[in-house]
Amino acid sequence: VIDHPRYQQSKRIAIFLSMPDEIQTEEIIKDIFKQGKECFIPRYKPHSNHMDMLKLSSAEDISSLTLTSWNILQPSDDDSAREEALAGGGLDLIFMPGLGFDKKGNRLGRGKGYYDTYLERCMKHPSGKPYTIALAFREQICDSVPVAENDVQIDEILYEEC
Repeated sequence: VIDHPRYQQSKRIAIFLSMPDEIQTEEIIKDIFKQGKECFIPRYKPHSNHMDMLKLSSAEDISSLTLTSWNILQPSDDDSAREEALAGGGLDLIFMPGLGFDKKGNRLGRGKGYYDTYLERCMKHPSGKPYTIALAFREQICDSVPVAENDVQIDEILYEEC
C-alpha cells in the first residue's frame, strides 16, 4: 500500500478504522501522518446511509474517538470542530473496506450503502471522484458479487498475491 503510486501522489486520504475481521489499517494511518498527508476517517450516521469523512489531527487522535454500537471508533456526533473532506479540498484517495469483491471492481459492503452514497457526493465536488482502493484478504475475492443500480465500482483491489 505504502509503495503504491496513487498513495504516494495523494495528499488527502480517507481510510477506515479497521474492525477485527478487516485488513488492519493502523500502520497505514501512521504512515499517512509520517509523510505529511491529511487523513480522514468515516463518521456514519445511524439509521441512514449518510457518512462524512472527518479529519484526524494525528494517529494518536484515534484514542479520543467514541465507540459506536457497531463497535467502530468514530468522531462523536457533536464533534463539529473537525474538517469534513467535501467541505474543503475533497479527497485524492479513499481506502475502502468490504465483505467481498470481484475483479470487475464490484464491492459487497455491509448493506447500508454508506460508501456508494459518499462517492456520489464526491462526484459533485469540484475536485471530483477520488481514486478508490479496496483493501481485501485473498479469500474475499469472488467470481462475482451482487450489485445494485446505485453501487459505485471501485478502481482497484489490493490483496495478497494480486
